Parts: sequence; C-alpha cells; structure tokens
Amino acid sequence: MSIKTISKSALALCAFMLAAPAWAQDSGGDSVTTPSGDTLDMGQPVDEVREPGTLYVDEVFDDWARRCIYIPDGEDVCHLYQLLQDEEGNAVAEFTILKLPEGLQAAAGATIVVPLQTLLTQQLTIRIDSAQPKRYPFKFCTVTGCVAQIGLTGSEVAAFKKGAKATLMIVPAAAPDQVVGLELSLKGFTAGFDSLQANAQ
Repeated sequence: MSIKTISKSALALCAFMLAAPAWAQDSGGDSVTTPSGDTLDMGQPVDEVREPGTLYVDEVFDDWARRCIYIPDGEDVCHLYQLLQDEEGNAVAEFTILKLPEGLQAAAGATIVVPLQTLLTQQLTIRIDSAQPKRYPFKFCTVTGCVAQIGLTGSEVAAFKKGAKATLMIVPAAAPDQVVGLELSLKGFTAGFDSLQANAQ
C-alpha cells in the first residue's frame, strides 16, 4: 500500500467519523449538548477487571508504594517498593521489600535491581544513615538490570524504621575507581512495612 493510498484511507476515515454523529447509536451514558449543538458523551464507570498475577499499587506511604500481586482464590501478596533516582531524576535502581514469617533469621527479604553497567565484583553496599555499612553479592542479571536478593534481620528492619535514609552504593564498570551512592528514602517505611502481611514467598 502506497503513502498516497494510506492518505486517502485516512481522509475517508476522518470523513466517516465526522459524519457519524448524525446516525450513531446511543451509547447509554450521560451526554452534554454544547452551545454549538454538538453532543459530548460523558462516559460510564467501568469495574476494573484484574487478571491473575496482575501487579497493582494498593496504597502509598510517603516515598513507598505498597504493591500487590492479585491472586483470585487467595490473599494477595504485597510488598513495599521504591524507585531510586539520580540527581537528574533518572530512574536508576529499584528496591522491593517484603515481610517474612517470624522465627526466621531474616525478618524481611529485599530485592534490589541496579543498572547492567554495574561492576558486579564490587558487590552492593547498603548504609542506614551513618551506621556501619553492609555488603551483599549480586545473584544474577537480566535485560532490565542486575539483581541482589538480601535478607534483613529484625534489628536491621528496626534501623530502617528509625532512620531517615539509606544509601545504596555501587561501582560502575566503566569507572571502577568511583562509587555511586543512591539515596533510599525511609520516609513512610514504618507505616508501610507494618501494613504488610508476612508471607513465605
């Protein structure tokens, strides 16, 4: 099909759309008539239909979002999520944390995704305010980034609740002598984490 043919088809479609109000069927919704005589459809509310496994934002706690996975025949699995940005506002990393059942060494599990250009041998370092930092290895990389899956003790979760911010430190592969610090805000963390149900997944 040539460009000229497409252009003619587009013009025909526009003409069809302009002519439609003269014979279009009633949509059943509320409508408003403008001073010029045009009828505007105001639309109708539609119940949201979620597919199994759909990820949705359930509630926001300041700088944290509680995101849940829809499970039709059970209780949705929820976690806290924060997108980390650089000084220019570009999305750089993701931090996801969920509550684990009592009795485990880890009170929470977190998944951190950083850019593919990260020097993996230097690992991931996390510091809460001015406390002693802790280092974690990366597990694997995907097309979206490199992933660290870490466990946080009860005392570390308590430090998250009391703290103002955490700093995630990574080393760029292109500049192995530099350390990039990404700020993880802890504003809203306490309320968000306490709202989570422990899950074993």
